[in-house]
Amino acid sequence: MKKTRTVKISKLFVLVVVFLFVLIIGKLSYVVLSPKVDGIDLAMFAQKRNTQKDTIVAERGTIYDKLGNVMAVNVNSYTVIAILSDRNTTDMDNPHHVIDKDRTAEALSPLINMTKEEILSLLNIEDVYQVELGPGGKGLTELQKESIEALELPGIDFIKSVKRYYPNRDFFSYTLGYAKKDDNGEIVGEMGLELQFNKELTGVNGYREYESDIYGYKMARTPENVVDAQNGKDVHLTIDTNIQMFAEQAITKLESASSLEWATVSVVNAKTGEILGVASSPSFDPNIKNITNYYDPFISYAYEPGSTMKIFSFMAAIENGLYNGDEVYQSGTIKVDDAEIKDWNNYGWGNITFNQGFYGSSNVAATLLSQRLGGQALKDFYSKLGYGKKTKIGLPNEMSGAINFKYDVEVANASFGQGMSVTAVQMVQALTSLANDGTILRPYIVSKVVDPATGEVVEENKRKEVGKVASKETVDKMKELMWGVINSDEKTATGTSYKTDFLTTIGKTGTAQIASPNGGYLTGSINYIRSFAGLFPYEDPQIIVYVAVSKISNSNLISEASKTLIEDVSTYLGIVDEGHGETSSSIEAKSYINKNLESVKIELNGKDIIPIIIGNGDKIIKQYPNSGVIMNANDKLFLLTNGSDIKYANIEGWSRNDLSVYSKLLGVYFNYTGYGYANGTMLGDRTVVKGETIDINLSPKYTATPS
Repeated sequence: MKKTRTVKISKLFVLVVVFLFVLIIGKLSYVVLSPKVDGIDLAMFAQKRNTQKDTIVAERGTIYDKLGNVMAVNVNSYTVIAILSDRNTTDMDNPHHVIDKDRTAEALSPLINMTKEEILSLLNIEDVYQVELGPGGKGLTELQKESIEALELPGIDFIKSVKRYYPNRDFFSYTLGYAKKDDNGEIVGEMGLELQFNKELTGVNGYREYESDIYGYKMARTPENVVDAQNGKDVHLTIDTNIQMFAEQAITKLESASSLEWATVSVVNAKTGEILGVASSPSFDPNIKNITNYYDPFISYAYEPGSTMKIFSFMAAIENGLYNGDEVYQSGTIKVDDAEIKDWNNYGWGNITFNQGFYGSSNVAATLLSQRLGGQALKDFYSKLGYGKKTKIGLPNEMSGAINFKYDVEVANASFGQGMSVTAVQMVQALTSLANDGTILRPYIVSKVVDPATGEVVEENKRKEVGKVASKETVDKMKELMWGVINSDEKTATGTSYKTDFLTTIGKTGTAQIASPNGGYLTGSINYIRSFAGLFPYEDPQIIVYVAVSKISNSNLISEASKTLIEDVSTYLGIVDEGHGETSSSIEAKSYINKNLESVKIELNGKDIIPIIIGNGDKIIKQYPNSGVIMNANDKLFLLTNGSDIKYANIEGWSRNDLSVYSKLLGVYFNYTGYGYANGTMLGDRTVVKGETIDINLSPKYTATPS
């Protein structure tokens, strides 16, 4: 018979187990019922563990010129990748990895600017799923991507991203600046307008917040919180792309010299202060950032201006009643304190009048007037013009220059632009006084900032008067003197090489020594800053042109570049002297709407107007320019007919302005590369497809060919 074993449990053990069980139940009840445990909100903690938050990236705003042309824009960018692993292929009849490496490398080589061997070395990397084909395969455009896709190479794919794109490339670059991705992948302005308006252009990112499962997918029937991104604002400039092109061409002309340190060329609306064009050398392409200097010569270089300052020292003397243009003085040299000041030719012109002294850019004449005026009065006049302080044009890194002259010899030097420093934008600002009866206007380059979502103008700049420095009578006398520099027959006149054929320009030349970092001034034939300040037309100046160049080996190029610039701008804007009026080849556009095409062709025959016929219809339904507009010889008259069969014209040699008009009438988009005139885009007899995009190559040469 078996014995039964009895296990006795201690009452103490039972009590301990029961006590621990009660503690566990109590703790669980506390955790369940309490909103916080150890200071942690468990419900919120659990929710956050399962909450996914995706960023909705705000799109950076676009920068436009005065005509609505894009200057800076976000575009899709692509990186070529090659999938090497056969795990990506499930059907060998339809492979999704690189099969023939040799053929793939050979086909891609000319499209991504890499050698076949460089590509093969990447394709032969072992034990990797995929590789990027860089550097050539990075940052590709949509068109480049399409060209590669057309090859239908197995295993070749793309990674899409967004980059900042500048369609005009090496054009207006220092003022426009650039933006690039930072370490967080955000596009940030680094220079110029992109930097100055970075906050407005950037916008505010949004987000999408939702509860997710362990795989990161949104859980069904759970709430979603979406905060939309606020896209960046668009910035509209005062820059006219066509005038900018003329300024860039002037820079190209100056750069043809064998040596050149830097140059700045600006074109300004004298009646409003709008900057219509500003170009500089050296320059760079913001797409590739081949930058040699990070400062804009227009606003960030402070230099001694030389004799262009005589405009304002003479103006100060006239305004204070201290000037008699017919008064005779002895030119050549004058002693001030222990210094001997000489005219630029070292010997002068003998006894001449003060008017002749201005025409000849006499340092002695300027010195005599400054002595009558006094140093403080001259400094006060310069200060009223804006020298010695920033113009607040709205660009980063603007310099203020200095007018800290004190002693008699310093005052004398300042009267002809030595021993003081200015910026090009300050010169432009001061010159506006000559076009507005003595009133100075603040220059500006941004016309407005617009919210693209609503069309609301959140910031707008207009004509702003800074102050009045002189009477109309003083300004008229000053304009008369500047007329003589260029247009008089006086033997002393220094600016006759700037005289234009069909327009009367007024202006003043300047040549300044360059200060040496070791004290004194540099020596040598090229160590000068040479400049030209001009306005046109003479009777009522509408446009200011200012050119400054450092260390140029051929100074004759300054007058050649300036003359061409003035003539191109005046022709483009239709500005003529009162005495010139319309040329014999001018014609007033009539209304041709609803007229028979053949009869209009007969009417235009022999009138030096180029009709551009759009469509195969027999009746005109739209035209540009409209009736009443004065057209010049070889201007284009666009005539849209009622015909539906539309073919492209030969656009070779057309200006960007003509191309812009043409594309709008056709209902297509032109994507420009470079600047200038259409060059090498052969459309032949191609039929127009509404809404399509055509790549147009522009070349910077003013040799438009009639179609």
